[in-house]
Amino acid sequence: MKVTKDMIDSELRPFWSQLKAMTFLLERKWGMRLLLWLGKLTNGKAIEGLQCNEHLVPSTSGGPPIRVRVFAPAGHTEPLPVLLYVHGGGYVIGNPEMSLDLIERFIETRPCVVVAPDYRKALHDPFPAGFDDCYDTLLWAKANAQKLVARDDKFIIAGHSAGGGLTAALTLKARDTKEIDVAFQMPIYPMIDDRQTSESARDIDSPVWNTKTNELAWDLYLSGLKESGSSVPAYAAAARNNDYSGFPPTITFVGDLEPFRDETVAYVKVLREQGVEVAFKLFEGGIHGFDVLAMKTAKISKDAIEFSFQSYAQFYDAYVS
Repeated sequence: MKVTKDMIDSELRPFWSQLKAMTFLLERKWGMRLLLWLGKLTNGKAIEGLQCNEHLVPSTSGGPPIRVRVFAPAGHTEPLPVLLYVHGGGYVIGNPEMSLDLIERFIETRPCVVVAPDYRKALHDPFPAGFDDCYDTLLWAKANAQKLVARDDKFIIAGHSAGGGLTAALTLKARDTKEIDVAFQMPIYPMIDDRQTSESARDIDSPVWNTKTNELAWDLYLSGLKESGSSVPAYAAAARNNDYSGFPPTITFVGDLEPFRDETVAYVKVLREQGVEVAFKLFEGGIHGFDVLAMKTAKISKDAIEFSFQSYAQFYDAYVS
């Protein structure tokens, strides 16, 4: 499907040229490398008014220490729940600092300690490197809860796009190992199906993220498995999971003009069939990342942000506090 300018929400159309330029970079490996490098220029950026720290967390899989940002209300003295926030970027680019607005909103909406790993990216380290880094960070947060002035139970796991895919995979592993108590998860428009067989993923030419960029990112992320001839596990592509028993409540949304539409809808369906409470919304005219694209100007973006954080507050009150 060719997604044209007049198909997307009217208040997103002014960004069309900017979006097409981003698409041009994301469709090319050198463009991804450039975006990864540019993102690193923001490493260490703080949020005014919050307690902002950086830690190096040991890797249990032979990787380098994991750079982890920790954000919390300034001067808090009572243990708060941990929210592991996993940034997006197709598994190949990005860093925690790209999501500071969202991290600040989480803490403002309901008090928590946000732990955000700068996990290894697939341009240099394919699966399971990034996944292992995120799970190591979860275990570290639990083991160091007292130092973080945080709780060691009722974890929240959240992320957008590839961060949503990692959220779903981490929640699956936590369910399997029972090492982490997950109160609820927020895999927002998650990147969870490498097979790209659904209608929305198979042949869509949309701005920011399309079939071509999706295929490139998955090829990079799964390159180690392909080289070894290994099958793709559900920890790499969460849509391959066939058992959703014992899953925690879930919050997600997706736009109807992006590759992850059908896999998100299918994920919601199977969770609900297992009796899992799900807060979900499909936004007409939404392309990939539309919520953060114009979160302060476009109504569709504001509505998606409002849905996210109203649902987060409701689930926090019901399943954490």
